[in-house]
Amino acid sequence: MSDLNKLGLAEARDALRKGDVTSVELTESCLKAIDDADALNAFVHKTPEIALERAKAADERIKGGDAPAMCGLPIGIKDLFCTKGVPSQAASKILEGFKPEYESTVSQQLADAGAVMLGKLNMDEFAMGSSNETSVYGNAVSPWRRGNDDAQLTPGGSSGGSASAVAADLCLAATGTDTGGSIRQPAAFTGITGIKPTYGRCSRWGIVAFASSLDQAGPMTKNVRDAAIMLEAMCGHDPKDSTSTELAVPNFEAMLTGDIKGKKIGIPKEYRMDGMPAEIEKLWSEGAEMLKAAGAEIVDISLPHTKYALPAYYVIAPAEASSNLARYDGVRYGRRAQLSQGDGITEMYEKTRAEGFGHEVQRRVMVGTYVLSAGFYDAYYNRARRVRTLIKKDFEDVFAAGVDAILTPATPSASFGLGEMTEADPVQMYLNDVFTVTVNLAGLPGVSVPAGLDKQGLPLGLQLIGRPWEEGDLLNTAYALENAAGFVAKPGKWW
Repeated sequence: MSDLNKLGLAEARDALRKGDVTSVELTESCLKAIDDADALNAFVHKTPEIALERAKAADERIKGGDAPAMCGLPIGIKDLFCTKGVPSQAASKILEGFKPEYESTVSQQLADAGAVMLGKLNMDEFAMGSSNETSVYGNAVSPWRRGNDDAQLTPGGSSGGSASAVAADLCLAATGTDTGGSIRQPAAFTGITGIKPTYGRCSRWGIVAFASSLDQAGPMTKNVRDAAIMLEAMCGHDPKDSTSTELAVPNFEAMLTGDIKGKKIGIPKEYRMDGMPAEIEKLWSEGAEMLKAAGAEIVDISLPHTKYALPAYYVIAPAEASSNLARYDGVRYGRRAQLSQGDGITEMYEKTRAEGFGHEVQRRVMVGTYVLSAGFYDAYYNRARRVRTLIKKDFEDVFAAGVDAILTPATPSASFGLGEMTEADPVQMYLNDVFTVTVNLAGLPGVSVPAGLDKQGLPLGLQLIGRPWEEGDLLNTAYALENAAGFVAKPGKWW
């Protein structure tokens, strides 16, 4: 079999079980694709020795007949996950040289399931960004192009390296994290599937924290079936994470019947934004028609506090970030600035953070420190927390009324060019998260499914939001949408 790196997880798993291919062959195919794709800057720490060692072990395990679904499948790991003995920098200069002595729970679970780690993937620094332009490694680049235009496009953020690698077939799937849309937005921009599970479904232990009440890991894959397979391996209770839930993890793949007859799908009127591109509006309507044709009932719903979601998110997330990032001070690990004679500990902190953190991280730390300060705590942070409760209640009311899932656009536009959204107005960049942040604020599961192309030939995604803990049901609805949309476009190889 040629082009083994182009397989999805399910196809590769079935081929491995039949003996048509070995994990070593799969892994070597991906490693070659990675070496040929430096122009995408997706993989930032390559681990070919670890990959081949795990692939050989997986082949032995498959021969033994007791291999889990993920066994032998080559994947990429976002640089936010701590991986033992492998650089884990969160794409920041301040963590230069940091090689953890431990493994994050999610990457450990994937390793235990026999998955093969190919290396670490590019991302926005500390997961703060929507375009993968804040990374110490430089920009990740989308494998997609606009028509005959050579302009480099963003793969989205913060999981931009993961999205680019999966879309370009450098790996079969990848891990991502989602604090305000960082799995779903890049998935939509690159024509792949990405699911953020319910908050507490995946352990956060060993994942570098951005905003602890919002962060959640999830898979980024080539289709919905692959997302179901990988999500099952990533989930489960972890006593090391106090927010991890003790719930049995179902067989998500077995729940993919494609039958959604009688399901109620809500269309929130508040998501019809001023200035929304006609193509996004059209795709949304077509998505609703597809689900209706599959037997679902489409109902109009209201989520009245949606308009406060972005401002609330951009108070809560920086507040938590300013607290979480206080640990990076140059004392015990990571980078320490060169000090002048007479410098004390305060100067060390100041110099280390000034040169270690990028502009976007510094901006969010400053905003977070400001909203938590004595005079503004009630005016900003407490008010944002109250708004968050109202947003959560909006969803609870809709689900209590019998709605099974909510259909929205995933992003307000297709992918844009690197450098097109300047630092001069960061709010423009923040608006990219307009359809995704509500899901994190309410702790709900959300999935992005590629559903069409815009007039320039770039992918557009639709988002489905589900009831808490019902990822299986949500993935089944996504599966029905995927089947109806029939999206099969791939980027033309230019790299």
